[in-house]
Amino acid sequence: MNDMLVHGTAVKINDRGVLLRGKSGSGKSDLALILVDRGGTLISDDQVLLAETDGTLVMEPPTSLAGLLEVRGLGIVQVPYEASMHLDLIVDLRPRTDIERLPEKQFEEYHGIKIPKITLHAFEQSTPIKIELMLAKKNTVLDIDVLP
Repeated sequence: MNDMLVHGTAVKINDRGVLLRGKSGSGKSDLALILVDRGGTLISDDQVLLAETDGTLVMEPPTSLAGLLEVRGLGIVQVPYEASMHLDLIVDLRPRTDIERLPEKQFEEYHGIKIPKITLHAFEQSTPIKIELMLAKKNTVLDIDVLP
């Protein structure tokens, strides 16, 4: 296994792994808190170890951060966490003005494995729902029919 440390926050949602990336203050931890409140499980906050295992990317928390989540205004809190989860979706967090209304399908590659990627604004009320919508299909993230 060849580990890579990535700046981001990882959450498990319905047995799917999401990596939230963005600059400091972009809302990674805040969005993770909302996703956990909606039934998700924290994997790691602020830093995520990525490793390729049998053609799959696996996310794990660095030992020193396991179970810790920064909650702005409260401090560092301890929460239940998942020790390991495969990566299914990358969410880049950007200012609302940088979000395309009708984006093309995007991918990011780690360790030679292509992962679907979307760009969202962390502080929109619908962002957690959009992430859950992207993960709704069991077999593939990108074949979701949003409209009937």
